[in-house]
Amino acid sequence: MKYVIVSVVKGEGGDFNNNLRREVFKKLGAKSSKLPAHFTIKSPFECNNISEVDKVIENFCNNHNKAKYTLEKYGHFDNRVIYMKVHMGEEGKKLHDNLIDELDEIDFINFQLHDGKNKVFHVTISSKKIQNIYDELWDYVNQIPFKFNCFFDNICIYKWEDNTWKLHKEFNLK
Repeated sequence: MKYVIVSVVKGEGGDFNNNLRREVFKKLGAKSSKLPAHFTIKSPFECNNISEVDKVIENFCNNHNKAKYTLEKYGHFDNRVIYMKVHMGEEGKKLHDNLIDELDEIDFINFQLHDGKNKVFHVTISSKKIQNIYDELWDYVNQIPFKFNCFFDNICIYKWEDNTWKLHKEFNLK
């Protein structure tokens, strides 16, 4: 089974991202993830038994407090991905890195440069074959400024099933 670990963006910031993704799809045909607004903690991985991951994350959440971050301004990875920038504070970065350390102890979890401690925190707007509409898409989203104060207050595991991501379990930080 394929899984992914994310933190879902809740409240106004999450609503803004979800609505903007629908809007750019409707206006420009720009596709995005089947996940709700989120930043990735561990990119998709395969495993037969997720219970060890569940236990590590549950224990982590029971022993750590949520942390603040801000969503503000847009960024991009070349002409392949357009995203909302996550400005993770020192507390949030430390929280994230401690979680990475704990997950890294699990044999079948392997972090790469793009999803380990030094990742670029971001909430994707569009990433599916946008090269042909990149300039138009970039100009469009930059007409819609935003700033949201958010909390890194959840860790969610989604599983790939029936051609979509379905919530396996949500864990909440203190």
